[in-house]
This record gives sequence, C-alpha cells and structure tokens, in this order.
Amino acid sequence: MTPTKLYPRTALALLTTLNLLNYIDRSVLFAVQPLVQSEFHLSNTQVGYLTSAFLGFYMVAAPFVGPLADRYSRKRIIVLGAIFWSGLTLLTAFTHTYWELLVRHTLVGVGEATFVTIAPTFVADLFPENKRGRIFGVFYLAIPVGTAAGYLLGGKLGPDFGWRFPFYIAAAPGFLLALAVAFLPEPSRGQFDSLKETPERGTILGLARNPAFWTVTLGMAAGTFSLGGVQVWMPTFLSVARGYSLKEANEIFGIIVVVCGIVASLAGGWLGDRLLPHMKGSYYFVSAISMALGVPVMIVALFAKGPIMLPAIALAAFFLLVNTSPLNTALVNAVGAHIRATAIAVNIFLFHLFGDVPSPTLMGYVADRHSLQAAFILPVIAMAVSSAILFYGMRFAPPLRIGRESEAS
Repeated sequence: MTPTKLYPRTALALLTTLNLLNYIDRSVLFAVQPLVQSEFHLSNTQVGYLTSAFLGFYMVAAPFVGPLADRYSRKRIIVLGAIFWSGLTLLTAFTHTYWELLVRHTLVGVGEATFVTIAPTFVADLFPENKRGRIFGVFYLAIPVGTAAGYLLGGKLGPDFGWRFPFYIAAAPGFLLALAVAFLPEPSRGQFDSLKETPERGTILGLARNPAFWTVTLGMAAGTFSLGGVQVWMPTFLSVARGYSLKEANEIFGIIVVVCGIVASLAGGWLGDRLLPHMKGSYYFVSAISMALGVPVMIVALFAKGPIMLPAIALAAFFLLVNTSPLNTALVNAVGAHIRATAIAVNIFLFHLFGDVPSPTLMGYVADRHSLQAAFILPVIAMAVSSAILFYGMRFAPPLRIGRESEAS
C-alpha cells in the first residue's frame, strides 16, 4: 500500500483509538456507580448529577473550542486536550469526597470536549463524501466498544480493587496516543467537499437558517436523551430491579453494547452510503427508522421479566446505536468545511443541553419517587420524538454530488 493510501487509514485508526479511550473513561463511572453511591452515601439523583455535570461542562466548553479549531491547528488542540483529560483521570486517586469527584468529572468533560468537537472534522477531510457514512461508522465504533469496555473494566476491577482503580487503567494509554497523533499530517479543510459554501452552509450566522443542521441537531438531542439515560441507568436497573449482581449486570450490558454497537455502527454508516444515490436524505432516513423501530422493542425490554428481556434489551440497544454514524455524517454534510468545527460545537452544546445532561438526573428523580422501571419511560418517549424530527428533516438534506473518488480513498 502506498504512503498516500496508508496515511488516511493510519490517521483514522489513531483517532478512533483515542475516541475509544474517551468513551471508556465516561462509562467506567456507570459501572462503579453503586460502589461510589455506597461509599459517599448518595441518592440516585446525586449519582445522576455526576454525569449531568460532566456533560454540562463538556457542552459549555465545546463552543469555545470549535471556533479555535476552525482557525488554528486541529491536531495541536486534539493533542493538548488528550493530555489534559488523561492527566485528570489519573487524579481520581485523590478524590475522597463526592465534591472532589464532581470537580474531577467536570474538568475531564472540558478536556474531552476538545477531541469530540474537532476529530470529526479531521476525519471528514480524510476520505471522499460517498464514503463518509462508512468511515464514521468505523470512527464511532468507539461509542459501543468504549462504553462496553468501561462497563467491563469497571465491573471486573471495581468490586475487587475499589472503584478508583479502573480509572488508572483507562487513563494511561491516552498519553501515548496523544504523542502519536502529534506526528500526523493535518489534511486540507474541505478537500473532498462537492458543495459550495453558501451563506447558509459557510457562515456562522447562516447556521440560524440552515434547516439541515437544525433538524439533525434536534433529532440527535432527543436520541441522546434516550441513549444517555439508558447508558447511565441500565446496569443499575438490571442489578436493583431484575436481581442480577452488579458484576453480572455490567458484564451482560457491556457485552450487549459492544456486540450490538459494532454491528449497528457499521450497518448504519454502510446503509446510509448505500441509499445515498437513491435518496437525498438517506442518513436522516436510516436514523429515523432505527428510532421508530426501537420504541416498541424498548417497551418490551422494560416490562418483560422472562427470557425475552435480554434479547429485547439487545435489540433496543442496536436500534439506538444504528443512528450514530448516519447522524454524524448528516451533520458534517450540512455545513461547509470552514465552519464545520464551530457547527459541531453548537451541535454538541444543544444536543447535550436537551439530551444526556438532563436525562440521567431526571431519570434518577423519577426513580427516587417511583421506580427505575418508571424512569425508563422517559427514553422511550425521546426515541419517538427523535424519529419524528428526523423524518421531517429528510427534505432539507443537501444534494451531494456522489461518485467523486480520490487518491486517498
């Protein structure tokens, strides 16, 4: 393979691995929540607030990072951010109160915002438009694999070595990967984009009247509300409401997320690319269908107590995760390259503000007053809302000129 062809694949592999660590660090906390709750004598609402605070600072940091990345080296910001969040993860050793853990978690959110805001724009400039769905399918494998690895890491090590120990394991590789990314060449912005940067697509003010951007953002917000709540509370639900041990609950849900997530992420991106020549809004369509199909399956998963429960949870997780790569592809395609990081920053702010920032705390609030099973009705409603928004958004998808290949493909 020639160096020209090797470079984009090497860059994709490094950025995907760093994204993997990002999601491992987030989900380790979900796996050890009952241990943290026991040590610090916390309510369900306080535990849910840890994730809400992390995501709150993460989303507030994104709008500051995005404009910087549209003007300066994306690679340097990614490297500095990875070092920052990996260092803070190691500081978990010094968290001995709830408030110290809360501060640590919020600062990690600031560090991770640098990567999640910028890396998709870097990846989008590595490959042609008609391959973006599949490429983002690979990049966003980090969500199910990293989330599952965090569940398995925390569930395996937490009960035996204490809840802090898994964070040390999750942090160490971040420093090495940051160093490797520092040696990557930075791709030219928008080198494979086929559409011109109109005022609507290419200016900050134009975002306000860009319906392709707004529908994907609002659809993503509703989907993230559902996914965020399920990720935070499902292991606890299996443990408290369905009688599994904490270790079993984390292992079961971790395996479900990694297996279903890998298939879903790759399938969603592939299907969106496959339908693109025949359907202008293919990425919106794939995401909308997955959310719609997930609603009845999630209801079965919540109320069935027999052998059908775990298959239903697995299928619901599949439908929730199918939309990840199509939605992110639709987001990247909705705007021009020179405001892409800023647009992603605005998207991150909004979909977290209305999505997984409030959902863990709201679900904890409902669980404290009713039951965890009742709390899971909220993600079901959010899935239906997401599907409706994305079906509507199909009409606004940009008409990409497909079929363009390049030396880097």
